[in-house]
Amino acid sequence: MIYASLSVLFGARGISAHQQLEGEQQKQEANLENLKYINQDLENTMNSLLYDRDTLTVYAREQGYASGEERFIRIVGLGLSQKHRTSPGAVLVAAEPQYTPDRSLRIIALAVGLSMFACMALSDFLKYLRVREDPADQAVTGPVTRPVESASMKVSP
Repeated sequence: MIYASLSVLFGARGISAHQQLEGEQQKQEANLENLKYINQDLENTMNSLLYDRDTLTVYAREQGYASGEERFIRIVGLGLSQKHRTSPGAVLVAAEPQYTPDRSLRIIALAVGLSMFACMALSDFLKYLRVREDPADQAVTGPVTRPVESASMKVSP
């Protein structure tokens, strides 16, 4: 019973590990939503570059390109003006759930069971000593006797 309780709470497939996995699932779902947003942004950018010449011209200028009739003056040390680039997203690796190994749960259950057995045995032993050492109780209640079975009391089949 103790082992079953420990296993349900702290085992590899227990409540604690299940809650950790649910947390990881929520992180993965949030990351998926972020990736969908990034994907939509990249698709919009791609469509703008494919179908809008003005957008293509702006992106080309940001990269340092110019049309045939334009001229550049480059100032050393300033570099190119880079707009915010969209990140392709992050790899989110799920963490393994933390749990107590089965062997440890069995050892704990055995130790708790033996401790309970020892406590009950000690309690019974102390009761026995109290009854044995207290003559005042025996004088009031009388000596402890066991009923004797007689042949007439037995029921035959």
